[in-house]
Amino acid sequence: MDRRQQKTRKAVLAAFEELVSSKRYEQITVQDIIDLADIGRTTFYAHFETKDSVLDAICTDLFSHIFDEHQKEEEDHDFSKAMNTLQDKLTHILYHLKADQKHYRRLFSGESAELFWDYFRRWFELELGEEIRKTHKEKKNTIPEDLFTGLYIGIFIETVKWWFKDGCKKTPEQVERYFEEVF
Repeated sequence: MDRRQQKTRKAVLAAFEELVSSKRYEQITVQDIIDLADIGRTTFYAHFETKDSVLDAICTDLFSHIFDEHQKEEEDHDFSKAMNTLQDKLTHILYHLKADQKHYRRLFSGESAELFWDYFRRWFELELGEEIRKTHKEKKNTIPEDLFTGLYIGIFIETVKWWFKDGCKKTPEQVERYFEEVF
C-alpha cells in the first residue's frame, strides 16, 4: 500500500472512530464517514465495501499485528522472544490496547460499543479459539467446551472493560494475571 493509500485508510478509520463515539452505529452512513474523512465516495469504496468493513479493519489491524509470527521488539514491549503462549498473546493484546487507549476508548465508550465487542469476540475466537480449547482439555473439567470458550472470551472482554474504566492504571501483566486467576 503506497503512502497516499495509507493516508486515506487512516483518515477513514479515524473518521469512523470519531463518529462511532458520538453516534449510534446504525445512524452512521458511509456519507458521514466520507464527509469527516474529507475524501470522495469512489475513494472510500476503493478501500472499503461498507461501514461494517471499516469496523472489521480496525479489529483486523489489532489482531493481525498481535498474531504475526515475526514479532519485533516494540517501544514499550518485546514479544519477539516470547514463548508464544496464550498468556503472552493476551498480554500483547493488552499492551496494544493500552498504548492506543485514546483510540480504543472511543470504540469502547460510544453508544455502539457492543458492536465493537462483537467484532472483537469473533476475532478473538478466530485467532485464539484453538488455544482456548486446548486449555479446556488441559484443565480436564466437565464444562462443555463451547461454554468454556464463550466464558473465557467473555471474561477477558469484561476484564478489559474494567481496566479501561480504571484508566488502564495496572500493567498489562497485572491485568493478565487477574484474568488468569479466574481460570
